[in-house]
Amino acid sequence: MVGAIALSLGVVGLSAIPAHGGLHFEESHHEHNEAKDGHEEDIEIQVIPANAEAGIYMLLGQGGNIGVLVGEDGVFMIDDQFAPLTEAIQTAIAELGNKEIRFVLNTHWHFDHTGGNENLGNQGVLIVAHDNVRERMSTEQVLASIGMEFPASPEAALPALTFSDRATFYLNDQTVNAIHVEPAHTDGDTIIQFAEANVLHLGDTYFNGFYPFIDFESGGSLDGMIAATEQGLALANDETVIIPGHGPISNRAELESYHQLLLEVREVTQSAIDAGLSLDTFIQSQPLADYDEYWGSGFLSPEQFMTIVYNGLNP
Repeated sequence: MVGAIALSLGVVGLSAIPAHGGLHFEESHHEHNEAKDGHEEDIEIQVIPANAEAGIYMLLGQGGNIGVLVGEDGVFMIDDQFAPLTEAIQTAIAELGNKEIRFVLNTHWHFDHTGGNENLGNQGVLIVAHDNVRERMSTEQVLASIGMEFPASPEAALPALTFSDRATFYLNDQTVNAIHVEPAHTDGDTIIQFAEANVLHLGDTYFNGFYPFIDFESGGSLDGMIAATEQGLALANDETVIIPGHGPISNRAELESYHQLLLEVREVTQSAIDAGLSLDTFIQSQPLADYDEYWGSGFLSPEQFMTIVYNGLNP
C-alpha cells in the first residue's frame, strides 16, 4: 500500500507551496564549518533503534538528532542536519531498507536541523514544517545574543508544505502525528508521535542531559519549553521511547527529570529578577549548583544558560 498523508483541517490553517527546483551555536557552528570544509568523511552516522520492529530509528551525526521511519511505503524523516552529511545520512538510511525518502519534517528552523533541506528538496523529497519555519527560513535571521546571522535559505530548502497546528501522516502501518507546540525552543517547534510504535521525537524542546538553548529571539519561551515538555509527558507512558533534539535516546522518567529542572530554573530566575538581583549577582550566586554536575557539561555552560534565561525573562 502506498502511504497516505492527511493534514488536520477545520480551524487549522494549511499552506501548500509548489516545490521548487544559539543551542550552543558556537559548537554547532564549528560542526557546520567542519562539515563544510570537507571533513564530512570523518563523521560517522550512528543508527540507534528506537523501535526496530516498527522501523523507527534515531540517527546521530552532527547537529540535531534525526528520526526515521522506514518501511514499504518509503521513508519518513525528521530533520536532516548539515548539507555535506546528506550522502552519508542517505547511505545509513538505505542500509535500513533501501527505500525512497518521501518526507522530511523539520522540527524547527535552526540550521543544524535543516541544513540538508536543499539537497533533499532538489531530489524531490517533500519538506514539511510549521508555518513559522518557512517564514523564518525565507528571510535573514539575526541572533544577536550569540553573534550569528543566517541568510535566507534557497527556495529548494524551504518547506513546500506547511501547517499551523498539526499534520497527520499515514504510512508503514504508523499514524504519525506532527503537533505544533506553543513557542518553546522557537516559535515554530513541532513534536512528533509515532502512535502505534509508542515513540516520540520532541525536537529541541528536549535536550537530554544538558542545559537547553532557548532561542528567545526566534520567539522561544521558557514557559513554552515547560508546556511542551508537559505535552510530551502527556503523550508518554513508562514504555515510550523518546528521541530528544540533542542527547541520547530517552524515556519518560528522564523527561520528567528535565521537566523538574525547567520548573526549578523558572522559579529561581524569576525570584532573582523580582528581588532586583543583577545578572552578575545572580550568576555569582550559582543558583543551579545542585544541577550543574549532571546538566552543565553540554552545549551551554551554567553561566551561559542562566544568562540566556535571565535575559529572556527580563528583557
